[in-house]
Amino acid sequence: MTISQDTSPLIETQCRDCLHFEALAHDVRRCPACNSPRLVRHQELHKLGVAHLDCDAFYAAVEKRDNPELNDKPVIIGGGRRGVVSTCCYIARIHGVHSAMPMFKATKACPDAVIIKPDMEKYDRVGREVRELMRDLTPLVEPLSIDEAFMDLRGTERLHGGAPAQSLMRLTNRIEQEIGITVSIGLSHNKFLAKLASDLNKPRGFSIIGAAETLDFLATLPVSAIWGVGKAMQARLARDGIRQVAQLQKIDETELSRRYDSMGLRLARLARGQDSRRIVPSTAVKSISSETTFNEDLSDAKALEKHLWWLSEKTAKRCKAKGVAGKTVMLKMKADRLSSLTRNVSLPDPTQLADVMFEKGRALLAQVLLEHPGQKFRLIGIGVSGLVDAGLADPLDLADPDKKRRKAAEKAMDTLRDKFGDGSIKKGRSL
Repeated sequence: MTISQDTSPLIETQCRDCLHFEALAHDVRRCPACNSPRLVRHQELHKLGVAHLDCDAFYAAVEKRDNPELNDKPVIIGGGRRGVVSTCCYIARIHGVHSAMPMFKATKACPDAVIIKPDMEKYDRVGREVRELMRDLTPLVEPLSIDEAFMDLRGTERLHGGAPAQSLMRLTNRIEQEIGITVSIGLSHNKFLAKLASDLNKPRGFSIIGAAETLDFLATLPVSAIWGVGKAMQARLARDGIRQVAQLQKIDETELSRRYDSMGLRLARLARGQDSRRIVPSTAVKSISSETTFNEDLSDAKALEKHLWWLSEKTAKRCKAKGVAGKTVMLKMKADRLSSLTRNVSLPDPTQLADVMFEKGRALLAQVLLEHPGQKFRLIGIGVSGLVDAGLADPLDLADPDKKRRKAAEKAMDTLRDKFGDGSIKKGRSL
């Protein structure tokens, strides 16, 4: 999909399948080289280099890839009835299911849906595989989340033997072939517009917003399309009679700043397609954690400890997979009447052992239960922060002579699980 309204006889056109490039007339609907209908046309096709890549229905796509029997079925990724929809496939979306919808509403809207509990470890692994392919094109990759990232391919033409658009088409094909999921691309001259473009024609989209059409394109959008304009800001603008970006474009920057302070300056610039933010490669992960929401609230310490143990194992496994250890253990709990409660404790040595995380987390849990007697909780989570290299993890301690045995036992359990699956061996406290 392209936004250009150019009516010149010929327009730059690239085939997404065979990558054939040629200036073609508007009425040519198939690639002259391979007969594919997947053509991308735009007068600025080979001039733009800022891109946003967004995986299509990511969690559901990974599950369908791993189980082809799900391909023609509606799939919802989410927790129990007390949870919410993490994501869903496009078939489920036809029935009105969407992300963040309560599960009881989602199952009512789509009773035939296959419900799958999120496997964040698997999704994180696939997300990293996608980012590695992106980094084959440019080091300037800025992830926004597990399944989307910005890329700056300006100046890579000689390196890759073609314009950024061609490199991106090659990348999307490679992701489909090697990883088995699909992505959508937005290509433009800045981050704000590239992200807008990636949403225009999902799934498997490739949309372009060029410099020449920026103002006209933005004028057609509601103010909610502007990055940072949430429900509260929408309501404030609506009280002033402003609902469309076209209206913002007609108001002077100084006036918008007077009315809405620093947000006014952002409104003025983004409404005109001005975004000077650079694409900055991602910084290191600051923490690793796992959490779960219960189907029914829990107050019993033993029941909460059981969940805390397998979450500790899950967090420890993720630390080992990433080659890091944490210097601080963090406990998170949530009850309906309370905002999230967090407690943390520093460790004498960094750890990546579930045993250590659990013992520290259990002490923090006892503290919370003492502070809130009789309180029922709907969520519990445990994690580590202050991440360092795994080589510094869990040194032997003369004050804890049993530590060597516990460390070896956990390593042996990890080896068995890698070979036979996570359910192949359990500690007694998890049963």
